[in-house]
Amino acid sequence: MENDSRGTRPLPERSAPKSRWPWFVAAGCLLLLCLAILFPPNKETNSTGLTASTNSPNPVPTAGEMSAQDRLASKLANLQAIAQVAPTASEIVSNKVAQFARSRRELARAMAEHFKATLPPEFERFYDAAEAGRFDEMQAIYKSLRKQREDGADKSWYGPQWRTIVETVGVAEAAHDWPAQKLLDYGNAVLGSLRPGMVYLGGTDPGCFIPTLLNETSEGERHMVLTQNALADGTYLEYLNFLYGDRLKTITQEESTRAFQEYLTDAQKRLQHDQQFPNEPKQIRPGEDIRVVDNRVQVSGQVAVMTINEKLFQTLMRNNPDVSFGMEQSFPFTSTYAKATALGPIMELRVQDEGNAMTAARAARAVDYWRTTAQQLLSDPETPDGSDPRKAYSKMAVEQAAFLLDRKYTGEAEQAFKIATEIWPSSPEAVSRYVDLLTKQNRFEEAIPVIENGLKLNPDNQQFRDLLQEVQKRAKR
Repeated sequence: MENDSRGTRPLPERSAPKSRWPWFVAAGCLLLLCLAILFPPNKETNSTGLTASTNSPNPVPTAGEMSAQDRLASKLANLQAIAQVAPTASEIVSNKVAQFARSRRELARAMAEHFKATLPPEFERFYDAAEAGRFDEMQAIYKSLRKQREDGADKSWYGPQWRTIVETVGVAEAAHDWPAQKLLDYGNAVLGSLRPGMVYLGGTDPGCFIPTLLNETSEGERHMVLTQNALADGTYLEYLNFLYGDRLKTITQEESTRAFQEYLTDAQKRLQHDQQFPNEPKQIRPGEDIRVVDNRVQVSGQVAVMTINEKLFQTLMRNNPDVSFGMEQSFPFTSTYAKATALGPIMELRVQDEGNAMTAARAARAVDYWRTTAQQLLSDPETPDGSDPRKAYSKMAVEQAAFLLDRKYTGEAEQAFKIATEIWPSSPEAVSRYVDLLTKQNRFEEAIPVIENGLKLNPDNQQFRDLLQEVQKRAKR
């Protein structure tokens, strides 16, 4: 510490030493004054300084009789009691899962009564385990029920009420796999971004089940929560109609059949084109399995199913022209992008208010949102690389980047893709989409390190190996 010459003065050469008693007296008076201010006398104290006696041999002091130290100690004790009573994040999540399991058991019973179905004993045992937090037992019962369903056993009780089982499993798995506070933060980030009255569609497991859990067990507005992945399932449409039919014009069986037929007709035309003109670009999309068996078109694969889901979602939007939808995607529904906008970690579809329409400023704010989110995740020891929260947020960033790219905000899309790879460097989807953007601009030297970083963290990923070889070849041309 530097010396300040203004604070040092030499003593006079012949000065005699002065008595220190005046200083002691002054200091003592100052101390008494401070104590008097901090601890004023009680109003109930008499002139002698003694508290007036009562008939009780050991009187309990009233609030007015307590000293300042006692009042402070009392307040601290109250705060400690409150802290001890306040539940932890783990307790909050555990209680919510139990509450959710109870509500879904009641819903399953109500649906069984409505659809005149009989629930098997396994349903009750499943919900007993889920509500009690016996995760392994719940999982075992679920796998047994699912196998019966897939094996074609009596499916009379696998109707719309089956969705109550699926949602309870999804909620319990998220609570089991995620750090409790991160689960709460994620769900609140999604639900907190929704506008009043907005219908929410979740795509990925966390994007669907975590908001469903918090939506059903928290105070405030209850949004209608759907999934984009099950619209092609007729029993799921019955489930939605049972839950929301009084508030939402859901998809009818006739509309579902029409969407399937439209897709099959289109798929058959594209298949015939590829067979007749093998040298022209293929019209069958990668991952779309279409074949003709006994003069009938058969389709399978994720791309086919999600294309039908997208058609059905378009029907749902047409049926509800005044409803705004929020979506977290597992698979891009690009037909909805025209009037969409970034909304926190998700997207708002068919924006009703032009003031919320997508602009360059909103695109920039979306990038800022993901940059801040990435910084928080990367600095949090509870979210290491490859953790479930990192994977979930990376996926959402990728989907927003793809949306920004579709809307011609190329620079912002590139930044969002980059951030997605920073959140989860070995994400196959984030790496491949980011590399695709870079290579289309012939920026091969920038693309190669992105792949190599992902390969370093996931050396067994054959997709990364193949992609690296392809980009290296193109870089040498």
